Amino acid sequence: MSAQNTPTAAPNNGRRKQLLTRLAAAFAVAGLAYGAWWALVARHHEHTDNAYVGGNLVQVTPQTSGTVLAIQADDTDFVQAGQPLVSLDPADARVALEQAEADLAQQVRQARNLFAGRSAAAAQVALREAELRRAEDDLKRRQAVADSGAVAKEELEHAAAATHTAAAALATAKEQLAASDALTEGTTPEHHPSVERAAARVREAHLAMTRAMLPAPVSGYVAKRSVQVGQRIQPGTPLMAIVPLDGLWVEANFKESQLAHMRIGQPVKLHADVYGSSVEYHGKVAGLGAGTGGVFSLLPAQNATGNWIKVVQRVPVRITLDPKELAEHPLRLGLSMLTEVDLSDESGPVLGTAPRSEPAYQTQAFGVEDKAAEQRIARIIAANLGKGRS
Repeated sequence: MSAQNTPTAAPNNGRRKQLLTRLAAAFAVAGLAYGAWWALVARHHEHTDNAYVGGNLVQVTPQTSGTVLAIQADDTDFVQAGQPLVSLDPADARVALEQAEADLAQQVRQARNLFAGRSAAAAQVALREAELRRAEDDLKRRQAVADSGAVAKEELEHAAAATHTAAAALATAKEQLAASDALTEGTTPEHHPSVERAAARVREAHLAMTRAMLPAPVSGYVAKRSVQVGQRIQPGTPLMAIVPLDGLWVEANFKESQLAHMRIGQPVKLHADVYGSSVEYHGKVAGLGAGTGGVFSLLPAQNATGNWIKVVQRVPVRITLDPKELAEHPLRLGLSMLTEVDLSDESGPVLGTAPRSEPAYQTQAFGVEDKAAEQRIARIIAANLGKGRS
């Protein structure tokens, strides 16, 4: 029996060896291919799915108190910068503005009166000087003929007294002129300190009235609207938020072991879960966080304890997106992203080295208020200067 089974067992062992050899060769080829892929490609890329879309959440808050009369935008609406969002009752602000305007007009007229009083004081000084000269001339003439007896002693004394009286009157007039100069020197009626103070009150009241309408600080989409019609609001109360979706970025949280070769400016490929792998975004590393996420959390980890366990920390990396791709496939705040950073080029810095030369963000929605206030003030001053303007 054993003699008959020996030829059959030999071919089976040969086929088994061939199969094992081929399998080992396949594993070897796969290992070499993976090693080559890792050496040429994989080791120059870092991936993470712990990445989310970030953006600006611009809060709309009132600068003055008031009752809400109208709401011109609701959640999900698109608004342009400067577009009215919320209207407050302007009645109180209008009354305050009218009072401030009336006070400004009064102060302008009082300033005119001060300058007119200064001119009158100067004329009074000139008059007193003329009277003093006349009295001195009379006294000199009487003194010249006093020895001849043509002038009585009493008349001479009266002339001397008149000279002293004229001198005292001149001194009083000069003091009054000095007092007028102290109130008007170095200024004009329209720039008198009292007028400037009243103009500041007009400016303040005008701004309070114009701020009864709350404009959109930036262009974007309305979110988190909490204001209601008829609500009495106070300055600083959050009413709604504006999200500009054209300025989004991605905050990717990489492990600390993945940051050794990561530099600012390196290219990044991204995929959003909302679109899947069919849509690919391209961006760049804009900056690496100055600390791990745990450091800035509400309750930072306390590692100085007896039951300490090492946890790999993550550092947020800010990634900018291509504006054209973002416009073609809009994203939303908080969406999940898959990121792949190409580490081939390590010429960029690890951290930023220069401050910004321009503001990172700014708005022009509130600039016209000052111009309108200045025009109103100039109109009131011009109307009350009158013909006595100096």
